[in-house]
Amino acid sequence: MKPTMMTYIQEEQATLAGIISRYPNDLPVINDPANWLVMATGSSINAIVSAKYYVEKLAGVRISVVEPFHFQHYEKFDESVRIVIGVSQSGESTSTLNAIKHIRESFPVMTYGMTGNLNSELATTVDHVIDLEIGEEKVGYVTKGYIATIFKFMLLGVYTARINGLISSQQERAELDKLTAAVSCIPDIISATENFFKEWQEELTGSPRFIAIGYGPAVGVIKEMETKFAETVRVPSQGVELEAFMHGPYFEVNASHRMFFIDTPGVARERLLLLKTYEQQYTDYVYTLKLGQSDDPRTLAISAPVDEFIAPLLMVIPFQILAHHIAEAKGNNLPQRIFTDFGVAVKSKTKPGDFV
Repeated sequence: MKPTMMTYIQEEQATLAGIISRYPNDLPVINDPANWLVMATGSSINAIVSAKYYVEKLAGVRISVVEPFHFQHYEKFDESVRIVIGVSQSGESTSTLNAIKHIRESFPVMTYGMTGNLNSELATTVDHVIDLEIGEEKVGYVTKGYIATIFKFMLLGVYTARINGLISSQQERAELDKLTAAVSCIPDIISATENFFKEWQEELTGSPRFIAIGYGPAVGVIKEMETKFAETVRVPSQGVELEAFMHGPYFEVNASHRMFFIDTPGVARERLLLLKTYEQQYTDYVYTLKLGQSDDPRTLAISAPVDEFIAPLLMVIPFQILAHHIAEAKGNNLPQRIFTDFGVAVKSKTKPGDFV
């Protein structure tokens, strides 16, 4: 049978367990960790944003995450940057490749590429390639590769912190144990999400509009919800940072909107819950994705021993599953590829994806 999104979602736990068992594998030694420039697009940029705050907190680095085309043509390069990382699961993202080549020609930097394809143009362009260790994901709506990108970047943060003496070997082991514990929770998260969808299938399938709201490290989660729902469910879907939502987008809400609130521990949690309570006056379709326990039937609780910085690794999985299930329930035939010539036609990819 042809693989589906769910095929690869079901492989996420085993894939991540394998990655951490091989740590540090091909992770580079970065002895000058002060400023990193990371270039990515689409789901890759959402994944890096999801891991960015964990890595910054642990490894003492400042990470700028940019869209490569805009950066190359409109922004000024910070000459204090010595580490440039391009992230592309396919390794064929035209804008990422062009931006890396442009920077290498002009500045004395070390370049790294994170990709799932070691034979790709990205892999042959950079000084050091980092394997996402996912094999080949043959479905265009990436899931396993997305999770692996977050995970591998987090592991790069752990390794960099240890190499530079910012954490001890005991602290390194503790971080790896935290990540291992998080990975072990994935099967339960999949099961809980399946039950959640069964409960609310009719409401979710009939939605004309989805909004997800979060803050801090969860911003990467809501942006991937936006990407994945747009790709699969194909109705207007938007992930909005909490503060940004409070300054304009709240005017849009009406009784038909389906809203997801990402409830994680952090400095803005009180305001997130105040906003949730306020919006419940205007739409009945308010759901919560919560780290911890809950008796609320409209809350999908993720019981996992993680803090807000590791949480994005797990909290995106329900959105991956819901994207697939809602799309299928709407009659969207996801295995039937559409716009197959798009990447080459608009020059966003160097060659078409090899998908089933």
